[in-house]
Amino acid sequence: MPNIARPSIVPVSMLCSITCSSTPRIRRSAPRVTKCEIQNGRPTMTTPTIPQESLQARLPNPTTLIPELGGVAGALFKATGNGSIPKTTISLVQLRAGQLVGNTYLTVLHTSDLRKAGEAEERTTAVASWQDAPYFTDAERVALALVEAVLTRSDDLYAQASAHYDDKALATLIMTIGQVFFFIPLALIGKRLPGVSPAEQWRK
Repeated sequence: MPNIARPSIVPVSMLCSITCSSTPRIRRSAPRVTKCEIQNGRPTMTTPTIPQESLQARLPNPTTLIPELGGVAGALFKATGNGSIPKTTISLVQLRAGQLVGNTYLTVLHTSDLRKAGEAEERTTAVASWQDAPYFTDAERVALALVEAVLTRSDDLYAQASAHYDDKALATLIMTIGQVFFFIPLALIGKRLPGVSPAEQWRK
């Protein structure tokens, strides 16, 4: 009989290593443990779900470290909530800021705010691509453009904004952008957890 090469048997552990090592990994803000298992004869990457209540932010509650911070935050909320611009616009702008800095805590927070306010899902999900989306008013578009251009000087953009907002509303919009940027370092460095209430997420 002719010699027929028999296929070598690859151990499951090696098969997992070969196949799954080439699988692109997605960076996550929360620590995740990924392992490779054989399911239906095929190597499959599995990520066990870690209960979110077992996770904590990196920092303790900063208001316990700096008590004055509570008053500053409260003043910012009062300033931006004066009624000169819609609450929806505030949430749209702050959601876009969270997207721009790549922070899940802020994007989840402000997406939730928009949904609770009854905003259409199309508007909420289209914030990331608002330039191409037909769901926003001219005033909302200017506000979204402002938060993107906040670190650059644009006289043309100021002219557009002043066409839609009076002095008080424009000052409020500026404070809205400043408000979310005030919290961005805390969200990024402190690793606040998306979907977890402030009282529950800080490191003990």
